[in-house]
Amino acid sequence: MKRIAIIGGGISGLSAAHALEEKRRAGLEVQYVLYEASARFGGVLVTDRVDGCILEAGPDSFLTEKPWATDLCAKLGLAGQLIGSNDADRKTYILVRGKLVEMPDGLMFMVPTKLAPTIFSPLFSTQTKLRMAQEWFHPPHKANGDETVAAFVDRHYGPEMVDRLADPLLSGVYGGEASQLSVRAVLPRFAEMEAKYGSLGRAMLAARSSARNAKTPPRALFTSLENGMQQMVDALVAVLDADALNAGATVQAVAPEAGSWVVSAGLQSDEFDAVILALPTKAAANLLQRCGPQLAAELGAIEYSSSVTVALGYDKPVRDSLPPGFGFLVPRSEGKRMLAATFVHNKFPHRAPEDRAILRCFLGGARGEQILALSEEEILSIVRKELDQILQLRAEPLFARVFKWRGAMAQYGVGHLERLERIEALRQKLPGLALAGNGYSGIGVPDCVRSGTAAVDTTLHALGLTPIGSSV
Repeated sequence: MKRIAIIGGGISGLSAAHALEEKRRAGLEVQYVLYEASARFGGVLVTDRVDGCILEAGPDSFLTEKPWATDLCAKLGLAGQLIGSNDADRKTYILVRGKLVEMPDGLMFMVPTKLAPTIFSPLFSTQTKLRMAQEWFHPPHKANGDETVAAFVDRHYGPEMVDRLADPLLSGVYGGEASQLSVRAVLPRFAEMEAKYGSLGRAMLAARSSARNAKTPPRALFTSLENGMQQMVDALVAVLDADALNAGATVQAVAPEAGSWVVSAGLQSDEFDAVILALPTKAAANLLQRCGPQLAAELGAIEYSSSVTVALGYDKPVRDSLPPGFGFLVPRSEGKRMLAATFVHNKFPHRAPEDRAILRCFLGGARGEQILALSEEEILSIVRKELDQILQLRAEPLFARVFKWRGAMAQYGVGHLERLERIEALRQKLPGLALAGNGYSGIGVPDCVRSGTAAVDTTLHALGLTPIGSSV
């Protein structure tokens, strides 16, 4: 009987435990123990309920096109609980000189696929519109090395596109800055498009044409769960071996000894055949400092940003006064503390009664670490002041919730893919060790699910139980 320790009970660690539970039930002789330092499992997947409204403290959804979270929900019996975003009402606004300007039709992420709506949009200057038209004639270009997203986008569309679209969009997803993030790690498809087509606009049109020819039915951009994202966590915990779950158990040390791994948590030490570290990379680095100092140095060099989510509830008059659509993004050049706001009642069904409005506001990011030091009252004051400035929203909220997440979002800087290669080479020098989490190859929920299950495949292969890619 092989024993595997999983350290970290967020969605990556839970997904790893679920994969092992499936193997165990299928007859594989394997046991697992899941350690989580906090009192609950699930990490940033936390759902609150107030006044008939469903509030997400962390991610409110995941990208539909990435299948791993959807597939896991199906295995958990949650397929009937999945809901798509209201894409028929999907409008996003950008704050420009204090006014909300609607993103033009045909803009896919930051790439214009319809020139007419873009040309007539007040979102961009004449100079940027000329750059967009010229971009259609870019020749194929394969980069010799890595570069920032800002440099990549500037090369195609100019600095205004970086300021008004690329940077705000990446702030919402990564909590990072376009001037720091790696285009190859964050937007690999864009780098591939440039190498094949040159023009991102022509590449996007080709992809859209292929989808039409394949007669793929349109799907919602985002997927969530009817009762909130924590529903996935609760379902995972319910199917795992209760005796294997250790919440409130902080692991102080892991050490390879005579072909095994010793895990020390509190006053207890236990021996395992393998260890999966499903932790932020800096936490993993701390545990590996003694047995793998080079690996620990590489892991510790991956930066993280923090974030604050503020959920506000309002009555029907406020709901009726808000603009249609999903919400707005705030470029840094606007000088606000807020990065974005989502009109939750518009984005997803079942999130609020018809007489309620929910606004989710985001602060923090790579330049906003100091926001964590503020009290909840101070944060609410900032958010309400800026909502007044942007939306003329002066009404007193019916309720307010502030959620702080320190070091929650990994930052994939220039050279990140090369660092991952070095990490993998060093990891292989520690037999029985696997790594999972959002610090490696994707920060979204589907990527974390994939990361956890892939770590199990790596571990079982190392233990000689099954080759990578096979199933029991």
